[in-house]
Amino acid sequence: MTPAPKVLLTVEEAAERLGIGRTTAFALIRTGALRSVRIGRLRRIRTTDLDSYAASLTPAGATAA
Repeated sequence: MTPAPKVLLTVEEAAERLGIGRTTAFALIRTGALRSVRIGRLRRIRTTDLDSYAASLTPAGATAA
């Protein structure tokens, strides 16, 4: 039986999925660009929020129409 996919990721796991560093991921959280939740002392990123952030990015050199 395969385990269910994770709903919440650590900041490190989210950073790895985005291909960025841990420090950059925390900077994105601090500025509000990447949403996160707190569970006690833990900070987690919902996979839906990670997907939304990635979808909001525009390719380099692209211009808004």
